[in-house]
Amino acid sequence: MVFAWAYDAGSQKNTSLPTTLVTNMSNSDHTTRTLLLSQKVPGLLLVSRGSTSNIDPLAEDITSGHSQIKAFNISDVTNPYDFTNSGTLLGWGLRNSVGVVEHPVTGGIFSIENSADDVERDGVDIHENNPGEELNFHGYLNGTKYYAQGQNYGYPTCYSVWNVSEIPDNGNLTVGSPFAIGDMNSTVNDTICDDSTIPARLTFQAHWAPLDIKFNTNGTTLWATSHGSWDRTVPTGYLLFALDFENGQPTQPANSTTAAISIVSNQNTSNCPDSCFRPVGLAWDSKGRLFMSSDSTGEIYVITTSEGLAVNNATATTAGVPAATSSKAAAANVRVQEVGLWTLIAGVAFWIF
Repeated sequence: MVFAWAYDAGSQKNTSLPTTLVTNMSNSDHTTRTLLLSQKVPGLLLVSRGSTSNIDPLAEDITSGHSQIKAFNISDVTNPYDFTNSGTLLGWGLRNSVGVVEHPVTGGIFSIENSADDVERDGVDIHENNPGEELNFHGYLNGTKYYAQGQNYGYPTCYSVWNVSEIPDNGNLTVGSPFAIGDMNSTVNDTICDDSTIPARLTFQAHWAPLDIKFNTNGTTLWATSHGSWDRTVPTGYLLFALDFENGQPTQPANSTTAAISIVSNQNTSNCPDSCFRPVGLAWDSKGRLFMSSDSTGEIYVITTSEGLAVNNATATTAGVPAATSSKAAAANVRVQEVGLWTLIAGVAFWIF
């Protein structure tokens, strides 16, 4: 469920009992819900709900409410919304879109997708490098028309190619192409995927597990955390990366393999995921510095320029490459400082500075 409280910013305390806004979206496996309040259309709340298993057959039915992103008008809620039967559908067939963001200039809505594990095609294990993680575009909340808004993004039948060569019967597939998994037949095949689902705007290495995304103020850079792999022989991910944007869209084409620019990464991932940092949450402060959490190590980092200045106005290409040389260092022109530790005691978060 989604709850709301009246809040006093001065005292930093809630001043009311909880009000229930949205109900009927509980399921197993992907149990978290991402919330985003629109800044372009005040009163609209986006809610992202994931799948109930790795490959969730119920998500193939649009009426199930599984693996969907919806928007709800919460400006005057008299009765709670039912997630399954209410709201404006921005997209379905979205396995687990943990990161959801609104472009600060155009108002376009983007999500970043954790794709499936242990995938096979025609009896061949292709899970090491397929399917790719996805950046998806879902249109606008202000009434601007977008042909794909509310449409099917593929899951649980269709996914995005990352490594073409490892996919059997790959035909004309390229990076980012939607492809079918399982046993190909007359109703489950690449042509069906291509004709009936919305392709990803960008595709990334399989098992990066992207979790949070944030735009800078002018919308020229999208920052993203990669929590990193568990379902892969050689660990991958565990980084903060950035994407260049122009006019509200990524500058790289949909089949790019170089769109993601590594900003902060673990130098040695051989000990991951047990002994390395795993980026999760992002937050901007009033000075334009970017804060990043690591759940595995209980650390908070702040990312600035090498001079200690704001990175909010930096584009991805100027934010710094190559990748970091140590687990707590950043790419050229970027400085990372550990600013605190956090821990959970009896369910309460404590910050240690």
